[in-house]
Amino acid sequence: MKYLVGFSRGFVGILFIISGWIKLNDPVGFSFKLEEYFSAAVLDLPFFEPYALALSIFVVIVEVVLGVALLIGFLPKLTVWSLLGMILFFTFLTLYSAYFNKVTDCGCFGDAVKLTPWQSFAKDVILLVLILVLVVGIKHIKPLVTRKTSWVVMGVATIACFLFCNHVLRHLPAKDFRPYKIGVNIQEGMSIPENAPKPLYEYAWKFMVDGQEQVIVTNGDYPSVNGEFVGVETKEIQKGYEPPIHDFTIEKEGEDFTDTLLNTPKLVMVIAYDLAKSELGVFEEVKTLTDEALRKGYTVIGMSASGIAEGEAIKKEYGLNFDFYFTDMTTLKTIIRSNPGILVLEKGTILQKKHYNDLDEIRLDDTL
Repeated sequence: MKYLVGFSRGFVGILFIISGWIKLNDPVGFSFKLEEYFSAAVLDLPFFEPYALALSIFVVIVEVVLGVALLIGFLPKLTVWSLLGMILFFTFLTLYSAYFNKVTDCGCFGDAVKLTPWQSFAKDVILLVLILVLVVGIKHIKPLVTRKTSWVVMGVATIACFLFCNHVLRHLPAKDFRPYKIGVNIQEGMSIPENAPKPLYEYAWKFMVDGQEQVIVTNGDYPSVNGEFVGVETKEIQKGYEPPIHDFTIEKEGEDFTDTLLNTPKLVMVIAYDLAKSELGVFEEVKTLTDEALRKGYTVIGMSASGIAEGEAIKKEYGLNFDFYFTDMTTLKTIIRSNPGILVLEKGTILQKKHYNDLDEIRLDDTL
């Protein structure tokens, strides 16, 4: 039991620190995932949505701190029972997501590691078993350092978490795991290789044959049956290749400008996924920056999921010299964790990406 507890202690502690730190790198992204869980289509707890960011920060900091506490043996009973409560909650969420197919990615490791709902549930079951081992063998969890040192380590870990979280909230994630990171070409990210695996489907054809319902399963071919066709059910049995960037479009009044704009040299994108939730005062600085960009020969566009009226109102109020185009809200949230945020592109390749607090760091070259 002593060695089993030692293994469980190290494994659980390190995994909680890694998982928590990855999400702490992008608390805004984790808050979007919590909003998805709170939505009417999943847990139907919309009153929690306004607090999603605060909850995400609390959860990930607690996750990291509990991992540190377990490794150094700080207050073992409190730590182990807290870990048990947290993993029971996570296991419920992942089981719910997997069984009802509600949330296709739990966000356990942010955008760094993507797990299917059933993989996430299996991971939590393994952690639950290991934490139960810790509960049973709690007497074997001995402190690695003195009590005074333990308090110092816990204090430093907590403060470090808050400082790091504050930094990424005021700027952008320190490490970008998303498909829209600097250096990526968006067109290439949307392309599908010629030899990429294609999705496979199973078709269950229903017929009435001599008064009895008969089901024939094929991979697409219509079966030869002497009977009356009733219906068909389709099931995907193998997923095809999905490019890292999908559902990316740039539209205006129903017209698609994606190809044109992604082939434009010197393009500045002002991204505000929801203008109603944007830091509106920042648009004064945005105007200064975009006016400079226009003088230097850049094409400037706004991208938002808000309606035309909202875009026109912002444009008029702040004297903006560019139009807003429509793009899916989830896509815009994925591109940049800032509302608004700025991207500078060269024929679809992302050269710069900045939070609205860092607009002064954007460098614009004169057109040659």
